[in-house]
Amino acid sequence: MVTNDAFIVEFKHKVITEVCRLAWDDNLTEDAKNEAVRHLVPGPKPLYRCCIYREREIVRDRIRLACNQSVDEHMKDMMVQVIEPACQGCPPDAYIVTDNCRLCMGKACMRSCRFGAIHPGESRMHIDREQCKKCGQCAHACPYGAITHRVRPCQAVCPVDAISYDENDLCVIDREKCVSCGQCIHTCPYAAIASRVHLVDIIRHIKAGDEVIAMCAPATEGQYEEKISMAAIRAALKKVGFADMVEVGLGGDMTAAYEAREWLEAHEEGRKMTTSCCPAFVNMLRKYFPKQYAENLSGTVSPMCAVSRYLKATRPGCVTVFIGPCIAKKTEAEDKSIADNADYALTFGEMGSLLDSKGVKLEPVEEAYQEASLFGKGFASSGGVTGAVLQCMAERGEDVGSLSVCRASGGAECKKALTLLKAGRLTEDFIEGMACEGGCMGGPSKHREESEIRRARQALLNKADKRGVLDNLAAYPMERFSMRRDGAPTGRSALKPEHQ
Repeated sequence: MVTNDAFIVEFKHKVITEVCRLAWDDNLTEDAKNEAVRHLVPGPKPLYRCCIYREREIVRDRIRLACNQSVDEHMKDMMVQVIEPACQGCPPDAYIVTDNCRLCMGKACMRSCRFGAIHPGESRMHIDREQCKKCGQCAHACPYGAITHRVRPCQAVCPVDAISYDENDLCVIDREKCVSCGQCIHTCPYAAIASRVHLVDIIRHIKAGDEVIAMCAPATEGQYEEKISMAAIRAALKKVGFADMVEVGLGGDMTAAYEAREWLEAHEEGRKMTTSCCPAFVNMLRKYFPKQYAENLSGTVSPMCAVSRYLKATRPGCVTVFIGPCIAKKTEAEDKSIADNADYALTFGEMGSLLDSKGVKLEPVEEAYQEASLFGKGFASSGGVTGAVLQCMAERGEDVGSLSVCRASGGAECKKALTLLKAGRLTEDFIEGMACEGGCMGGPSKHREESEIRRARQALLNKADKRGVLDNLAAYPMERFSMRRDGAPTGRSALKPEHQ
């Protein structure tokens, strides 16, 4: 797979792995960190930037983030942060005239501009940035396609317009707008945007002898080659110090069962509802649609929280760590308003750095491992939540023929669906919101290209048994923990038909 961030990912991996090694050695002193900077950027020639001094300053900021610290006081506690020395001040958002311009006699571009922003130059038309309102009429009118719209990559992918630029054209993220979807991180061609990392805290728990349990997202299957199953990942994580691993697809089964009951109740009352599984979608609701957040958000916890509560109820004192392709899960883990949620969250890349810091490789294993139904595993894909919820209803013998669901995939679709909900124009009964296109498999920290993930994933899913959602949950003590965001008791009622 050819991507624009291959060197970036490789270098980030080196930095985080080095920090992990220092953490294992209890050697995260300032002197050790400075030595790590010189080791990663030895000089005398720079590897990627204009000079080794700039590279070293960037590495210092990356080490701070790898230690779950902020790079600057004004970004304190933000999950997604800008590494200012790395930002190249890309050309700002603007319409520009290219060499295709022939200064034609028609001047359609100039005649279409209502703001007097475009006029002839010596060899081509010229757009005055101070006058231009970025309406795009000149580009639409040009018969040669000589005018193009240039947008900074980070700004182009942000679904909530949280990115702007300061007087030096450096990237600025508005903490009040950002939903921590993380799309900007892997889009920036200069690796100037990154997130804080929980690995140092996790290593400290492992070294302290705490029972640290990994929880791997449904999107994990397929991220690596077909031979690397959930059992293989479980074995590798145990080698590095985790007490155990549980697949979060089990939490998908749990969430689907209780959300199915919630959906039916809402439908009977004439209320519309949204899912609560995707934290970036939930952040979007909370920040931009507060009334709908209060009235329409499902009260059922996410699969990550469901598994964490199950583990904390059955293995008191354990520390739970989510692993997946999502940046926003880190904000969910840090949100203490939802009790007994995951303590920490890692991306696949961060998990790889942790394994490499101890010399552990992902290798095929013979044993099988499955705790989720295929429907719980399906939470990784857009439409998967809906499929699992409808499956639960069908298993309980309930009629689903009258229900309709808006499957919003990607930030733009989520925003559109919520805008329709706010305006009272949403025709569907429910919204399944996933901030990443295609669902979690398209998450910003996915390990491979999506077509590769789908092929390997399907091969792995073909080996899974076909257990039903409710039959699967019958083996788990659902009465011992709450499936509600507010912690209210839920019991086992959602696992039974309505008439019982």
